[in-house]
Amino acid sequence: MLLLPLLVGCSIGDVRRQPPPAPSRPAATAPSRPAATAPSPQAAVAEVRRVRVAVPQRYDPPYIEFVDAEHGYALFANCGEPPPGPDCPALLFATGDGGRSWRALRHPHPVAENHQLYAAPGVLTLWSEPHGWWTSTDGGASLVHSRIGPPPQWVGAQGRFQLIEASGQVGEWDGRRLRPLAAQPHVPGLNTVDAGDGLLVVAAGTTDGKPHAAVSFDRGRSWQQTPVPAPDGHVGVLRAVVERDGTAWLVGERPDRRSFPALWRLRRGWDPIRADGHPPQIQSVAPIGGGLLAVTGSGGAGAVGDGRYTELPWPVGPDHSLSVLTDGTMVAAGGDGEILLGIGWVAERRWAKIILDNS
Repeated sequence: MLLLPLLVGCSIGDVRRQPPPAPSRPAATAPSRPAATAPSPQAAVAEVRRVRVAVPQRYDPPYIEFVDAEHGYALFANCGEPPPGPDCPALLFATGDGGRSWRALRHPHPVAENHQLYAAPGVLTLWSEPHGWWTSTDGGASLVHSRIGPPPQWVGAQGRFQLIEASGQVGEWDGRRLRPLAAQPHVPGLNTVDAGDGLLVVAAGTTDGKPHAAVSFDRGRSWQQTPVPAPDGHVGVLRAVVERDGTAWLVGERPDRRSFPALWRLRRGWDPIRADGHPPQIQSVAPIGGGLLAVTGSGGAGAVGDGRYTELPWPVGPDHSLSVLTDGTMVAAGGDGEILLGIGWVAERRWAKIILDNS
């Protein structure tokens, strides 16, 4: 009942993922996940989807990535100390029923120094260092090889508007490449751009710890600089988050990446968001609808809304990382390949734990 005052407000949408960075990580199954932690004592997982797959015991836990509530991929690509050798080829699996069952896919180059998996709606991308990229648009049934990446199919899946890394400009995906917009936002330290399904596009950046932003109400044809009220303390990275219906947020990550961020919401201007009672440090921030942002901190999961912070009864620990898929499903990722899927809206989520056991 304590959550009821928080559940009134405008909807917040999904967070788009950024394209994979240049392959410079050490050999590993996939990008590292935070260590697993015990769930909050008042929370419980509604369903455990545990499946045994044909993978030898010598393999480490997999890297699992979902693109919506039903579709996801799992990559087994490490057998202890990296780099993996010929006796530890990468093994790839896919699910189409939310992790209740998994089918084996052929990995196009299972022996490599470093394996990575990236997934977005309609696109599966694999990196096998130093052999290149493989991309599938049919669920892994067929894959196309390229040595220069990230592949265009993956880039296009990240959204219509993106930053062009080489030039630092805002680009629009034209079906083949990112084309620089004729009108560019004047944002010092530009580092992020996001858009919903409507006309609104937001660009943001920081200089010397100060936030800056510009908005476009005509899909990038023209821009308006929008002053961002000074936060309490410095901001390291300023992230723009725009939901499908046009609700826009700025998340000002602190220089240490763990202290509680500065938050703004776009109304007539950028309104600072208070969060009385918030934890001093957090792991992640994600919009959940209803005018709320969810965070994970020392007490597990909590919601920011109506000027205050309130704990959420979710089976999510302080070191879980929260994200939102394009269909609104929440993902809480922990250590040892642990994945929790949260189906629902706002704080009302039914959580399922996904586990793949070696045979």
